[in-house]
Amino acid sequence: MSTLEAFILGLIQGLTEYLPVSSSGHLLIASHFFDITDEGTVMPFVVALHVATVFSTLVILYKEILWLLRGMFDFRSPRSTYQGSVKVFNDAQNYVLNILVSMIPVGIVGVFFKDYIESAFSGLVVVGVCLIFTALLLAFSYYAKPRVREHITLTDAFVIGLAQALACLPGLSRSGATIATGLLIGDSKKTLAQFSFIMVIPPILGEALLDCIKIADNGFDQAFANITPIAFMVGMITAFVVGCLACRFMIEIVKKGKLIYFALYCLFAGIVALVLA
Repeated sequence: MSTLEAFILGLIQGLTEYLPVSSSGHLLIASHFFDITDEGTVMPFVVALHVATVFSTLVILYKEILWLLRGMFDFRSPRSTYQGSVKVFNDAQNYVLNILVSMIPVGIVGVFFKDYIESAFSGLVVVGVCLIFTALLLAFSYYAKPRVREHITLTDAFVIGLAQALACLPGLSRSGATIATGLLIGDSKKTLAQFSFIMVIPPILGEALLDCIKIADNGFDQAFANITPIAFMVGMITAFVVGCLACRFMIEIVKKGKLIYFALYCLFAGIVALVLA
């Protein structure tokens, strides 16, 4: 993998991690174009790119994350009273509880079924079908008009978590699935925009940890067999910088509800993937 290819893949990851168009699907399509097929090189690099975009989330949403960290250990502030919350907790503690509940489905899938999904559901055909499904999901969420709630309940968090677990399939956008599902069940755009990005931080880091264990078992030398450390860093830095821009941009897009354009793009990208396959 050349430095230019690493830069382009980092650019794609940074853009598509937050846009509801599937970063994994686009990375597979790009790897097809570049004829990059060595899994021993691709997997460590993709893991690094995902971690880089997690750091961009931490940078853009640092105020909200600091609020959560402080609130977790604050037992003197007023208790929450909105419907569906556990009223013995404050707002920050309820938010963290929602995140933990949303992690249950993806945690089960990641620990017990990750290897099976990666082996059974791969290739451009799966990517194409999942991109088209993402397009349909975004379109439904755009035209649906449910009653809007201002707060995410525990039930909402679990349902959104189910959507995140389903997004383990390549081509099914994680942000697209979680945001669209939240909109369909009636969560407000403003609340959902931040929650959908913060809730993916623990699962991505957990998935990266599992992948690092697998990489270590195969030997770290294999990870750099077809890519230089400079190209590796170029890809990560690019994904981080572009991810910061895309994260801020996507939050504003969700608040305005203009997801239909991404639905049209996913439909186009899905057709392209199927044609390439």
